[in-house]
Amino acid sequence: MDLDSFFNAQSIAIIGVSRDSNKVGHVIFRNFVDGGYQGKIFAVNPNAESILNYRSYASVSDIQENVNLAIVAVPAEAVPKVLEECGRKKIQNVIIDSAGFKEVGNYKLEKKLEDTIKRYKLRVIGPNALGVYDAYSKIDSLFLPRFRMSRPKEGVISFVCQSGAIGSSVVDLATAEGYGFAKFISYGNAVDVDESDLIEYLGNDEKTKVICLYIEAVKDGRRFLEVCKKVSKKKPIIAIKGGVTEAGAKATLSHTGSLAGSAEIYFGAFKQAGIIHAENLEDMFDFAKILEKCIPPKGGNVQIITNGGGYGILAVDAMVKNGMALSDLSKETKKELRKQLPPIINIENPLDLVGDATSARYKLCIDACMKDRNVDVLLIIVLVQTPLIATDIVDVLVEANDSKKKPIIVVSAGGEYTEVMRKNLEQNGIPTYTYPEDAVRSVQQLVKYYKNNL
Repeated sequence: MDLDSFFNAQSIAIIGVSRDSNKVGHVIFRNFVDGGYQGKIFAVNPNAESILNYRSYASVSDIQENVNLAIVAVPAEAVPKVLEECGRKKIQNVIIDSAGFKEVGNYKLEKKLEDTIKRYKLRVIGPNALGVYDAYSKIDSLFLPRFRMSRPKEGVISFVCQSGAIGSSVVDLATAEGYGFAKFISYGNAVDVDESDLIEYLGNDEKTKVICLYIEAVKDGRRFLEVCKKVSKKKPIIAIKGGVTEAGAKATLSHTGSLAGSAEIYFGAFKQAGIIHAENLEDMFDFAKILEKCIPPKGGNVQIITNGGGYGILAVDAMVKNGMALSDLSKETKKELRKQLPPIINIENPLDLVGDATSARYKLCIDACMKDRNVDVLLIIVLVQTPLIATDIVDVLVEANDSKKKPIIVVSAGGEYTEVMRKNLEQNGIPTYTYPEDAVRSVQQLVKYYKNNL
């Protein structure tokens, strides 16, 4: 299934564009006007001559030019008729933002929708969908105003989300925290295009490096497994399953009209398909961050370097609890460091540089670990509150990371001063975490993914 027109259409009709700025159709149309989309857009509203200084058409059949994609924002009862008009106009790709189908028990109307889709051989995302956002083409069918929900910058994470509410809030938060996206897709009831179709497409999308997935129910379990097995060997898939409790599964039925199914079966399927299971949204983006930014590690031996003994201990505890391997520095490395470091420093793992550590001391130890074949990953804890850590610690870390020899992950906790440093590191391709436990769980997923796929 070729889904490219959903993300790269050069001409788009928005059907149901109200003159009321609070209505869904108007919001979507304004998103295209204000969002930098470079293709052609057509407003469809039989009761208006123009909207936002664009001509308004009574029907898509009145548009004289070819249309690659239609976005539908009309009341549910009117959607089948609109789809027929799209079919006769030879518009093959349709996003239906309209709700009011099987998610509210209206199975008869959804069946009518399915019949129309089959008759005209349409490709449809939705209904009950928030829609699609492409950070590169600026296609934006999300019916949330840009001043209420910020759009992410161009990046390599693509997010497939069955829930529009979760999707919108997560995208807004992720954007505020500096994540870059390639694509965001909220597909709703999946009357036609489903999660398997979208994952398969993203698996071949050059702009997508990491796929994030929130699902409540899978439409075709066998195909989902087959697709994810193939795609997960090329790029990581990180998934959250909604509706894992009995109450959550019941809520799923009234949300997208889907039967949630046994959580254990889903978790088993995730493992079989090579999908990384995230317990919650925080973990999902912690994992996405490290998989997006880090080079593949050659093994799983992790060296911890810290200027805070307690933080180093917490990191070691987290490593042991998660079944991860602590590296054992070679005799040569220990001997070299012993010559240059103060006697108070114990050259082990964690390598505690103590409270008077300087940026130069960090550089010395990072350089030594980069050369040590016993070290595969560097987990570097930097507490910038200590007086001798200067802003040049950022330069030290970025220079080491730019060498592309080994993955570097940074843990740093604190207030405004720390956050400025962390943001700088993130912008330079180094994943940072506030807490050692979060960093270790993320390193575990990095190591596990590449161990299974290299």
